Amino acid sequence: MGTLVVLLLVLAAIGGAVVLARRAGERRELERQRAELAPVQRLASEDITALGEELQALDLDLAGRDLDAGARADYQRALDAYEAAKTAADAMVRADDVRHVTEILEDGRYAMACVRARVAGDPLPPRRPPCFFDPRHGLSVTDVPWTPAGGTTREVPACALDAERVHAGAAPDARMVMVGSQRVPYWQGGRAYAPYASGYFGAFSPMDWMFAGLLFGGLGGFDALGSGFDALGDGIGGLGEGIGDGIGAIGDGVGDMFGGFDF
Repeated sequence: MGTLVVLLLVLAAIGGAVVLARRAGERRELERQRAELAPVQRLASEDITALGEELQALDLDLAGRDLDAGARADYQRALDAYEAAKTAADAMVRADDVRHVTEILEDGRYAMACVRARVAGDPLPPRRPPCFFDPRHGLSVTDVPWTPAGGTTREVPACALDAERVHAGAAPDARMVMVGSQRVPYWQGGRAYAPYASGYFGAFSPMDWMFAGLLFGGLGGFDALGSGFDALGDGIGGLGEGIGDGIGAIGDGVGDMFGGFDF
């Protein structure tokens, strides 16, 4: 009978250790998600504000003009995108959710480009990806060869101004984000910014290769590999902590168990 009691108490201690380890892992994951969400939310808010300012400028340009049905439809599409992006941003609970926001913003900017083309009597612009260096620059107009620091040369889509800068050997006007106390281009911001780029460029499947070995690290594959090892290290650390908690719980349970016996 005594042996059965000991066995039951040990099993209970092990079960408690498993629960503690699982809760510790869930807590760490929640903390990681919160830490990643805040800066990405700010980024999304800034991009939405930029689209709103562009819509205001477009509204001034269109004042007093008679728009045809196509221009009115594209203009309404851009307005709807602005409102939808705000709604999607408010609903974000994880950094990954920013993908929905930037998908909407990309569509809204294309709709605006269509409005301007219709008003000017020009053909509708081809559906090109946004400017790689800063998606807020709008549709790209060409692809330019660009070499990131320590990386390999690749063709990236660029707006007219950034294309001019690259061809002149100057630094493009990159979208900067804060990582700790340092400002870096968004493609060096870490894994939390990958969905941000995916929303803008995910519809352009030929663009996938452009980010290979670049997102999200400034030294090509080395930084990407480093991020992978960091994530692996976090996982191993979390596992070790969970096991440690579990062993502690087992020790406490066994200690309590034997504390009830007289030897």
